[in-house]
Amino acid sequence: MTDDERMMDRIEELLQKPFWVIDILPEQVKENSPGQYFEVERFYLKDKDLRRKQLNVLLKLNCYYDFTVVLDEGEMLRNPSPDMMEDLVGKKHMSVQVEEALIVTGPVDTHMTLYNASGRLIELVKTIATGDGLFIWQPPL
Repeated sequence: MTDDERMMDRIEELLQKPFWVIDILPEQVKENSPGQYFEVERFYLKDKDLRRKQLNVLLKLNCYYDFTVVLDEGEMLRNPSPDMMEDLVGKKHMSVQVEEALIVTGPVDTHMTLYNASGRLIELVKTIATGDGLFIWQPPL
């Protein structure tokens, strides 16, 4: 088995683990909400400020942890430069391995999903995300 195959198997395994959502909203919107969630989501998907906030979370985490970024095409990048990360966030589907955790985001997401994070990593992500005006929450079981 190649390193790439091992990484893809590891990503599939991590996607089955408990997860947290790093989001523009403080909690999950209920299915029967009277608001206009999908219109608001479409608005934020065009928002460069949202992409900057997501980028900020990833770059700040990369100060503390090594990253392996896997793009939807299967390309793997070890600790890509901040400029390269800026070119990827919001434009490509990305799986970012951090320790034994995984952060997943893509161009049609107003959120990032954090799988299998340690308590320390969750606390650090909460601090960073909050500082950038984002929220982190766990969906109800």
